[in-house]
Amino acid sequence: MAHNEVQDSIAEKVQNYVLNGMGLIVLHSGHHSKIFKRLMGTTCNLKWREIAEKERLWVVSPSHPIVQGLGEYFEIPHVEMYGEFFDIPQPDELVFISWFAGGEVFRSGCCFNRGKGKIFYFRPGHETYPIYYQKEVLKVIENAVRWAKPAKEAISLECQNPKPLEKI
Repeated sequence: MAHNEVQDSIAEKVQNYVLNGMGLIVLHSGHHSKIFKRLMGTTCNLKWREIAEKERLWVVSPSHPIVQGLGEYFEIPHVEMYGEFFDIPQPDELVFISWFAGGEVFRSGCCFNRGKGKIFYFRPGHETYPIYYQKEVLKVIENAVRWAKPAKEAISLECQNPKPLEKI
């Protein structure tokens, strides 16, 4: 609710950290955070409804490290529905698609690469429902933290003016 209160200078600092290798996990309504919108370059708008309906999260990338230890789907009994169209770029990897009892679907687990950093957006969460106590949700977050950790590579993202590799 206070996304706009985050100073632009802080959002820029976090963006630079992500571009230089820091991982970022964005949960639920963090889709409207200043940093996520900045990294996506879109409005990140979506449909939503809050009537405590059931959500079924389908694993659509069963070999992805974020879904290790899960079955082909899991359910959350009472959630706030998020529905398509979700105004984000095409994810580099889609890990989960949600189905809601009201009939909507949603890209609920999206992986993005930005510079040297990794971003994972995960839809579940709410201030009223005990979603963050559910074992499958906690497993996804734990796996996502491991997946998003910085790589130990030495490639620079700085603009360079190198000498030719071959004699010209």
